[in-house]
Amino acid sequence: MNDVRPIRAKSGTNHEGTSAHNRRVIIDALRINGELSRADLARATWLTKQTVSNIIEELERDGLVRSQEPVRKGRGQPSTPYRLVPEGAFAIGLQIDRHVTRAVAVDLIGSVLVRAEAGLPTGGPSTGAKVILDLVAEVRSKLAGIVQQSEKRMVGLGVAMPGPFGVAGSGDDPWMMEAWQKFPLLETLTAGTGLDVGLQNDAAAAATAERMVGAAHGLDHAVCLFVGYGIGAGLILNGELYRGANGNAGEIGMALLFADGKTTPLEHRASLASLYQHLSADPADPDLHTCINDLASRGDQSIETWIETAAVELRWSIHLIETVFDPQTVILCGSAPEALVNRLIVAIGPLLPSIAERPGRMLPRLQPGMADPWSVALGAAAGPINRAFDPHFAAILKDSL
Repeated sequence: MNDVRPIRAKSGTNHEGTSAHNRRVIIDALRINGELSRADLARATWLTKQTVSNIIEELERDGLVRSQEPVRKGRGQPSTPYRLVPEGAFAIGLQIDRHVTRAVAVDLIGSVLVRAEAGLPTGGPSTGAKVILDLVAEVRSKLAGIVQQSEKRMVGLGVAMPGPFGVAGSGDDPWMMEAWQKFPLLETLTAGTGLDVGLQNDAAAAATAERMVGAAHGLDHAVCLFVGYGIGAGLILNGELYRGANGNAGEIGMALLFADGKTTPLEHRASLASLYQHLSADPADPDLHTCINDLASRGDQSIETWIETAAVELRWSIHLIETVFDPQTVILCGSAPEALVNRLIVAIGPLLPSIAERPGRMLPRLQPGMADPWSVALGAAAGPINRAFDPHFAAILKDSL
């Protein structure tokens, strides 16, 4: 009887000059599958056993991989499984939102070790930049108190904030953080922290979190429909996050709908900001998340009316996503409370007919993901980890030059 479990992994290449790509492929296979032996890795990645052995030895020396107790399978020789060392690398994730900023520190496998948040003052980046730098310094200091070598193994700072990027606004549009968009944020953070800094929109960060430790873990084709202050879609295509030419891919919240005799953006009818307006709630209220979760949990009529309208628009959005991207699944996630996400999923059904309706589906067309205000910061932190260790076609090009 065959007891070999299926292993999800990308293929390496045995051609010369591709060592960086192969190293990333091995790390990715261990991240997705957990413990694997050298034979498992060679079989899954199509690399030779000698290449796998060389890479494993290198990763052990670098403190990224650790051997486990040998395991005997059948009558053959026992095999030694390997797994990633969580303390092999660390990253900081920073979310900048309209009224609050959150920061987390994660290890190589995405476990959150430290988190902290602070309110953002109304003065925009002129006063908020110091708050953010102080928050990052606080998280790094707490992490160093937990893991002494964290600074030596810090791979970068990931930042996430609402998009779109590089689009001219009216200056007072509450849906866009135009002052922060125009501020030299990356330069300020790089100078203030000494770290490599990357930026992505909040929906892309949420998708990164889902890919690392959530519902998109191990999937090559998924779209994360992010419901936050606005609405966005994080696109996981061919196992990689797709950002578009200007980092604005997935800004589905700006798609225009025709409703009530006029055109209006999707996020004006189905985002948390539209819910806040419906409830006449203050978005800066620190208890608002809990309040909305309670209203959704008990089916309060004040929120059910909004859910009914939002579900119609989100149902159309899912149909559009399935038609354009043909994902394995659509994941509804975001900073919305869990009870609200669950109610939305129920209200969205049944989904509209689409090309995603086919026999033999392994995953539901729509499923819940993380419903957590911290998910964007987590995804921002996963960004530097992914850039440092995930396999990309660019790694082959870099090694072959």
